Amino acid sequence: MPDSVDTLMESLQSCGVIAVLRAPSPEVALGAIDALVEGGITGIEVTFTTPDAPDVIRETIARYGSRVTVGAGTVTHPSQAIAAADAGAQFLVSPGTERILAESMLDTGALTLTGALTPTEVMLALGLGVHIIKIFPGSLGGPGYLKSLRGPFPEAQFMPTGGVDALNLGAWFDSGAVAVGAGGELVPAGALATNDMADITARAKLFVAALGVWRDGKVT
Repeated sequence: MPDSVDTLMESLQSCGVIAVLRAPSPEVALGAIDALVEGGITGIEVTFTTPDAPDVIRETIARYGSRVTVGAGTVTHPSQAIAAADAGAQFLVSPGTERILAESMLDTGALTLTGALTPTEVMLALGLGVHIIKIFPGSLGGPGYLKSLRGPFPEAQFMPTGGVDALNLGAWFDSGAVAVGAGGELVPAGALATNDMADITARAKLFVAALGVWRDGKVT
């Protein structure tokens, strides 16, 4: 039986940082995932721009099981949502919000995140029953923009992606993010191209440390 949406939501929030992975091959993707996990990042979004993304998801689950929360990103067609869910993806992420696609994502039972930037797009996503709204690209407005959106939409769950780094991570959470997506700042294309997995592990550790500082501050 698949996990409930509430359980999946808790898993994503526990990860805090979701690595957005756009790799040139399945082999490089799996190497990067190993590097991320070594650095402490356990939330993995394998985008459909990565060749054979469902196979990468399936192999990641085989390697790490419940140690990771793994999903599919750049979901742009219902067939991709189905393929990712069949591979075991726990969450599905689309860069935008479109009714038929969002409904197909929700129908899989996976935690569903669709992209939005404007209030109108947020309203559309909420109306469709999307679980988390991906604010993308977050770099356009920064943490202040997310905080502004929280005013009219206090019930919404937001995950900014784009423009998130280890230095501003705490500001995103202070502004109301339930998790953050990190792509190039965490898994840079250059490191993937040169197979520099040590760089990815080092970056992962910086993100994990920043998240720990923020969480410690909230506890105290």
